[in-house]
Amino acid sequence: MMRSMFSGVAGLRTHQSKMDVIGNNIANVNTVGYKTQNVTFTDVFYQTIQAASGPNAETGKGGTNAKQIGIGSALGTIATNVSKQGGMQATDNPFDVMINGDEFFIVSDGQSNFFTKAGNFNVDEAGNLVNGSGLTVMGWGVNEDGDIMKERVSALKVMSGDKMFASPEKTTKAHITGNLCEKDDDFLRKAEKDKYVSYTMEFYDSQGYLYNATFHIKQNKNANGEVTSYSAYLYDVIDQNGEIISKAKEVTAADGTKSYEYLSDDQNVINFSFNNTTDELDNTSDANLKDAKIAPGEIYKFEQGAAGDPQNYTGNFTAKLNIGALIANGVLKDNDTEATAPVALVDHEIEIDFAALTNYGSDTSIECPRGDAGGYNRGKAAGKLSSLAIGEDGKIVGNYTNGDIITLGQIAVASFANPAGLEKLGNNLFGATMNSGSFDGIGKDITANGDSMTTGVLEMSNVDLAYEFTEMITTQRGFQANSRIITTSDTMLEELINLKR
Repeated sequence: MMRSMFSGVAGLRTHQSKMDVIGNNIANVNTVGYKTQNVTFTDVFYQTIQAASGPNAETGKGGTNAKQIGIGSALGTIATNVSKQGGMQATDNPFDVMINGDEFFIVSDGQSNFFTKAGNFNVDEAGNLVNGSGLTVMGWGVNEDGDIMKERVSALKVMSGDKMFASPEKTTKAHITGNLCEKDDDFLRKAEKDKYVSYTMEFYDSQGYLYNATFHIKQNKNANGEVTSYSAYLYDVIDQNGEIISKAKEVTAADGTKSYEYLSDDQNVINFSFNNTTDELDNTSDANLKDAKIAPGEIYKFEQGAAGDPQNYTGNFTAKLNIGALIANGVLKDNDTEATAPVALVDHEIEIDFAALTNYGSDTSIECPRGDAGGYNRGKAAGKLSSLAIGEDGKIVGNYTNGDIITLGQIAVASFANPAGLEKLGNNLFGATMNSGSFDGIGKDITANGDSMTTGVLEMSNVDLAYEFTEMITTQRGFQANSRIITTSDTMLEELINLKR
């Protein structure tokens, strides 16, 4: 009877432990990233009353089984169900991240690394990506070329000083589009100085300052008054505040004719003409074309001032202008003093592509947008970080006000041979153990196993309430039954004591 009493007590203890686990599961039904635990029991020590015996051939007596009496149950395992993914809860917070897979986020207190499924992150005052407990999220940084450096994980600084701004870039390409009408009214004006069609080119210098350069296109005619070619002269350069950097000066000849002393000198004039049969630009009219043989379809490039024998090729060509040199070499500004180019404009060469300019009889309409057809070399101002986004591969990109999208780092993840062997540490954290496998300190790219991250959502608890309540009922009944063992054993002992009466 004393053995049954001990069995009942052992049963109460194990069922109480299971109820503790069930209660903890239910309490964490809404905990972000919580992984449910399941309890199994095992029987314990048996007292052998009689050992088993084998059959005796001499006496003909058969064998007997062992007679054993157990003394209850004990906890077998408390297993964490890591592989079952919790539900998805939308938050629309770009820093909330969910792992679609068995991997874990890596977080650190500065001394040790921990692992978690809870992806409720935010950025602290120092620009670190941190979790709700202030632990830094670990990952990989980028090199000067913007490539991810997959080395030992470190704290991800996504809004530090060097990441708050994007570097400016100077404009190196522009292209002329539209139509230049030979009989445009602007070419027919009475005053000589007014006989031009203008276009404006926007460009950035290496410090991100924006300028407007205005060009005057004038006609060149032969003795019969026929237009043979055109010349584009730099008229002025104005900064983003509307201040004149350099400007052509109006001069008056002895006969009273007024004209401009342009910033473009004789060696820096863009000369071009059109083929009468194709309306395409014709390089044969330019005396300064660079001597170079090209294949049909290639862009004919030339540098101002480079003397050479023009090739008999009708097609596209590109002019290279050193804006800084034009300003610095110009002798006139609006206030009649010598022009001085800003430091950032010195040796600033811009390639202007005339490929799309036509010479039809329709209205003149000329534009000079920055960049080539692919949008490269457009130039840009300095940009300020406007927002952050996390991709499916864990890469953190910054969006800047100048249009730049720059990779700032990548969230690394950890995987384990036996994730169920991780130790729960509280605060949604796990720690590596001897049975889970170790963390190599480097981590892995989540896409390596075909998994991904989802932003704007969180992985919630994987607790199944229906299952937990069913387990609660069976555990309650098991506890109740074990308590009956104790009360019944106590009654039997009482009867035994009453024998003395």
